[in-house]
Amino acid sequence: MNPEAAMAAIPPGTRQRCSLCQVEIQGMPGGADLVHFSQGAPGTRAKLWARVCQYLRSDEQKGQCLNQDASLRGTVQRSDYYAEAPVIDLSAMAGSLDTPGDPVG
Repeated sequence: MNPEAAMAAIPPGTRQRCSLCQVEIQGMPGGADLVHFSQGAPGTRAKLWARVCQYLRSDEQKGQCLNQDASLRGTVQRSDYYAEAPVIDLSAMAGSLDTPGDPVG
């Protein structure tokens, strides 16, 4: 069975919870559905795809996912992905470790 064939748009004013990742997708007029993540502000289906859905591997997982239909998802923007972690300069910390001192304080 084609996983996308089983998916339909979520009717405006209703919510569906994904059995895999537990987000809720709220149907909106015009099809720009809102995704309610467990943390933070609501986002788009594209953001959900960029951060979660694209990593599903098995056909079983894809069949349970509410966000496999590209026509409902829209275009993924660069800002939809998680940002890279900041670079931490560990050499500054290493200098303080070279100074002998009382380890107990």
